Amino acid sequence: MPPADLDPLAPQSPTNPSEIPDMYDVVVFENRSPSFGPALAFDSSSPLPDGFDGPGLNRETLSFGRCEVICFTPERDGGFGAVTASRARTIIEAWVDRTAVLSSLPGVRQVFPFENRGAEIGVTLQHPHGQIYAYPFITPRTRQLIRQVDAYGHQLFADILETEFAGPRVVLAGEHWTAFVPFAARWPIEVHLLPHRHVADFTETSLAEREELATVYLKLLRGIDALYPDATPYIAAWHQAPVNTHRDSLRLHLQLTSPRRGPDKLKYLAGSEAAMGAWVADISPEIQADNIREAIVAAEESHPA
Repeated sequence: MPPADLDPLAPQSPTNPSEIPDMYDVVVFENRSPSFGPALAFDSSSPLPDGFDGPGLNRETLSFGRCEVICFTPERDGGFGAVTASRARTIIEAWVDRTAVLSSLPGVRQVFPFENRGAEIGVTLQHPHGQIYAYPFITPRTRQLIRQVDAYGHQLFADILETEFAGPRVVLAGEHWTAFVPFAARWPIEVHLLPHRHVADFTETSLAEREELATVYLKLLRGIDALYPDATPYIAAWHQAPVNTHRDSLRLHLQLTSPRRGPDKLKYLAGSEAAMGAWVADISPEIQADNIREAIVAAEESHPA
């Protein structure tokens, strides 16, 4: 939690020795203290030891990959929802570019753009920013999703959208994207945003899809912030298909979640949820969808296009 006058993500000044030397629009750079990387695999055809992806004990390998930071704006306050539509478009193009570049690196198997927002989530730098991880493995959540898709069928995401399109849980719908509170929402605030057309990751989106996403995503984030008098903490997780598998069945989508369950209350995970993974809902998804729709309308009135 650096003081406001020492912001490592703001443009450098005589009194602020930032990591970023000049004024910028949107900027991406490697994390100075990465969780893994920056080494890369020597043989991209076999990035992990034999059997590493399956069950086993006490195995380790080189922690290769990339961890990048993406700064949404030179302004020190606010979040993604506070940027202009044109800047949001630039951020989306940065996601497209970095997904393409990182996916091409030796040994990278999955690229994950995300934003942690708010001290309640554990964020220590309040400057509006996100991160992009390029993993040397397929993440556990994605492996679970792969198992679900393999069991259900490749049309899983298409069927989810079809059941949600005209239902009570849709909070935003456009020509190319639909946002909804999922039927089995785990968190007090949880919204999924899916493209109508199957795309495996950001690199496969069209210009029209990116244009609409810039406005739809801003409306959604501003609505989430309008649920309560002050800003809502959240994790905005963009799930993309792995680099070389299940690209015809795993669809790019956003899962936005927040532990906030009231103006001054957070949901903490205890016995059933933390220990057993059996979640107990704090609010029905239909009621929360109503709340979010109303908040989106209120936010649009205060942020006219």
